[in-house]
Amino acid sequence: MSKSICVYCGANAGVSPRYAEAARALGRAMVAQDLALVYGGGNVGLMGIIADEVLRVGGEVTGVIPTALVEREVGHTGLTRQFIVKDMHERKAMMAQLSDGFIAMPGGMGTLEELFEMLTWSQLGIHAKPIGLLNVDGFYDGLAGFIRHATEQGFIRPQHATLMMVEAEPEALLQRLSR
Repeated sequence: MSKSICVYCGANAGVSPRYAEAARALGRAMVAQDLALVYGGGNVGLMGIIADEVLRVGGEVTGVIPTALVEREVGHTGLTRQFIVKDMHERKAMMAQLSDGFIAMPGGMGTLEELFEMLTWSQLGIHAKPIGLLNVDGFYDGLAGFIRHATEQGFIRPQHATLMMVEAEPEALLQRLSR
């Protein structure tokens, strides 16, 4: 595999079956485009679903999980590579280092925190890797609206508001990230 995409997503599957379907579709689309998965290393929720799908269709999966979460998130044992790190800071830094781009799927506070850290790092010039938001069934409509509002109010520069590419379908998002 020549490139890796870091996918941030929930340790829960959410209430709609569309989230799991989207995780599987993104996994298949990544493998079809010869992209490896880097993710949080868990075997639960959308994290486990996308990892299992990438592996099922013959792709490579690298997990990065802190020691404290190995048991809590049920660390995935069947990955291509699994790194067990000291803490969340080391996890996020390693995931960023191993990745050529980032996608946030539906998730909770951890997903949002990871997404915004990569956006901030891009804004500050720490990296120049593409960042996408997989907006499954409008899950992130409110967030996209808030980014527009913060831009209109002068808190986000227009050029930084466009750092996050938003698409509803995995293939369309991967296409935009590859440009």
